[in-house]
This record gives sequence, C-alpha cells and structure tokens, in this order.
Amino acid sequence: MSEKPEDAEPAPVGGHLDLRADCGNCFALCCVVPAFAASADFAISKSAGHACPNLQTDFRCGIHTGLRQQGFKGCTVYDCFGAGQKVSQVTFGGQDWRQAPHTARQMFDVFPVMRQLQELLWYLTEALALDPARPLHRELGLARDETERLTRLAPDALTALDLAAHRSDVNELLLRTSELVRAAAGHRRKERRGADLIGARLKGTDLRGANLRGAYLIGADLRGADLRVADLIGADFRDADLGGADLTGCIFLTQFQLNAAKGDTSTKLPPSLTRPSHWSASSRR
Repeated sequence: MSEKPEDAEPAPVGGHLDLRADCGNCFALCCVVPAFAASADFAISKSAGHACPNLQTDFRCGIHTGLRQQGFKGCTVYDCFGAGQKVSQVTFGGQDWRQAPHTARQMFDVFPVMRQLQELLWYLTEALALDPARPLHRELGLARDETERLTRLAPDALTALDLAAHRSDVNELLLRTSELVRAAAGHRRKERRGADLIGARLKGTDLRGANLRGAYLIGADLRGADLRVADLIGADFRDADLGGADLTGCIFLTQFQLNAAKGDTSTKLPPSLTRPSHWSASSRR
C-alpha cells in the first residue's frame, strides 16, 4: 500500500485534494501499522506494527503493479485520506521511522488517530459545499477548522485526544446536514440506517434520499439502482455491484467505499471521486 493504489486514477480538481493519499511523501505507514489476516483480501497474515514483507527499503511496494493478481486486493482498496503524508511530513517533520527507530512506536500510534481526523475533514469539506446545508455552514466551518487544528497537534497530544467525543460532535452536525440536504430534494423518508442488506437484491431500486448510514451492503446487487441524494456515510459496499447505478448527488461517499465495490463505465459518480480501474468496462444488467 506504499504507492498510489493501482486502481486509482488521477484525482479530480476540487477541495478534497489535500485529503487524498500522497504515497511519495509517506513512510509507508499503511504497509506497517495495520494488521491483516490471510483472506480474500490479503495473501498472507501480518501483525500490527510490522512491515509487510513486500515493503522495500525505499518505502515502495515490491509488487505494486500486481497487487490484485498476487492476492493483495485489500491494499488497492485502502485510503488514508492523506493521513500518511501528514503524519510523516507534518507531525514528525520528515523524520522516518527507519532512520529514527525511537519514533516508530509513537508514529504508528498517531497514524490511526490522524486517519480518523482526516476522514472527518473529508466529510466536513463536502458538507460545506452543499448549498441546502447553508444554514449550518458557520458551524460546519468551525468544526472543520477545529478538526484541522487537531491534526496539527504534537504526537503526545494526538494520542491523548478524546477522539470519540470529537467524532460525536462532528457526526451530530453531519446528521443535521443530511436532513437538510435530503429534505431539500424531497427525499427523506427511506430509513435504512445500519440495515443488514448483505447480499440484498436491490437491482433497479429507487433509493433516492435514503438514509443508508452504516448499512451493510456487502455483496448486494445494486445494478441500476438510483442512489441520488442518498446518505452513504459508513455504508459497507464491499463487493457490492454498482454497475449502472446512479450515485450523482449522493452525500458522504468516499473513494475507499468505491474501491471496495464493483462497478462499470455506466456507473454515475459524484465529480469528487474517480472510477476505480478494476471496474468492468460494461454493465451486466
């Protein structure tokens, strides 16, 4: 995961650019910090805090161009929201954990905290661009400024941060944002928050304005589904089929979610996100 995932295309111009991974300025933290188990996503098991055996001394992945073919699909899905370069270049001032081993443990502890803060910045940045949420723009702006301030804290302060409390405050604002946006579109009644929709047959379903926060859509058939103005924050799209689905105008969707799903060239996406290159060329409707 130490280089830009092979599935990723160039990032579009927009306010989210500083919240995308810049692997060339990161010390391969995603290849070291997380643990993973041998599965359909990873060919081997690895303990947290230990470097992947495919990681080279220059912090590059030795099998980057063939990750999927060699059983490391999970690496091509992962997205740190820019946390890797911020921890590497800002929090630790460009001092890498190999040349300064005494920084390793603290750097590894800071990384997951930073990733969550950067993810919150993604959502807040999107919320500020939503015109129906204009009554909340002042509060959203203050929350974004505070979250950005937290990302600049020293390592000790970051690891001591009450992240759960901050996430709760931001989530309350994002919920209010969702209500305003979906109400303005005339769609606010489909409540599927946290729903178990694993493997669900939702082909062609009208899900406009649905609240799908945290819904389990693993392996769901969403081909041709209409997801415009749906709230998709935290929805699990692993192996969900989005072929021909309409995701334009949906809110709080991330590249991480798209990378985990299946889709094709007829899938309609928000302009801030890119079509994963592993998606098929045509729909299988």
